[in-house]
Amino acid sequence: MSYESHAEPVRIGIVYDFKLPENYPEIKKRDFDQPLEMVFQEAYENGVIDRPIEIVHKEIEGLPKGSFKAVVDAYAELVEEGCVLMYGPFITDNSEPIREVIEERFKIPTISNTGSENFLGHWTFSLPQGSMTDEPVFWAHMIARRGLKTVGIVQEQSLIGEHYVTNFRKACEDHGIQITAHEMIAQTAQDVRGAVERLHAARPDALVHAGFGFGVLHVNPALKELDWDPPRFMSTAFQNAWLSPALWDAIMGWTGCDNYDEGNLVGQAFLDRFEKKYGRRPEYCVSVMNHDFANVIVHAIADARPLTPAGIRDAIERIKMLPAAGGAPGTRISFGNYLHRGWCGTSYLVARELDADKVNSHLVERFGQD
Repeated sequence: MSYESHAEPVRIGIVYDFKLPENYPEIKKRDFDQPLEMVFQEAYENGVIDRPIEIVHKEIEGLPKGSFKAVVDAYAELVEEGCVLMYGPFITDNSEPIREVIEERFKIPTISNTGSENFLGHWTFSLPQGSMTDEPVFWAHMIARRGLKTVGIVQEQSLIGEHYVTNFRKACEDHGIQITAHEMIAQTAQDVRGAVERLHAARPDALVHAGFGFGVLHVNPALKELDWDPPRFMSTAFQNAWLSPALWDAIMGWTGCDNYDEGNLVGQAFLDRFEKKYGRRPEYCVSVMNHDFANVIVHAIADARPLTPAGIRDAIERIKMLPAAGGAPGTRISFGNYLHRGWCGTSYLVARELDADKVNSHLVERFGQD
């Protein structure tokens, strides 16, 4: 290749603030990386961008199981390695405090899928897999539509849990739902029988889980011991079901918030190409979420003037009405000045339930389509 034709890859960093279990299937790990790699490769081969994109990973254990310091250190290493844009961290307990560090120290455009609006800032953007302001409204909507009048809350002792419950209380007031029981549990998997027994004694019509999702691990067994099977709703923690068989069993029977909708033609067209290339079809949130993240990055890099962190930051703000693979049919992604959350409106979230095959899930409801 001639000197004139060669250009270094653009480096982006992934701050993965949660270590996958040792027995986590390798094919599932590829479900995260390959959608990114495929979109970047397609863009380069089709001339949308004039240089390849290189992904640099840092996988560390941040909060709630590890430390925030590990997240900051990983971020600093990626900056030192020349990354001009970051993806992650993903967990609210890490993403909210890293915003201040990014603004004061790093000044690198960063996109997370956190559901916290407190992450959004001058350098920080979100394609939220959910939202701690939107999801509680969706729960209340589904509970009210089913004619249920009372609800019990299972709240993890975490920043995520606090955000969810604050917004759910307001949503319940708006929908005429009474909260008759509220139990706190650990944000990691602990014995929850006492909390579930107290909820059972209050006999609410439905249950809601508020948290990251690990705390829910032993709730279903406790419900089974009590021979109690109430309608139960949860956040995008529902998506943790694909992490392990144990979490799949823990989330069976819950209605959760998700970004995957088989009716989204953009997402299905992407999965058609993915299946042709890789020989499998990952029909769940990770594939379409990472398609959309990668597509945003491609458009930002193509439009960055100059190709610096600040130039990429400004280019993200110029992205408008980009068709999304995630969410219900018609979902679009737009950013702008002081608009740093890409999926907006009601369509980016749907409600799903798990299937007994421990592979698939099915659509229950699209928010806003009454």
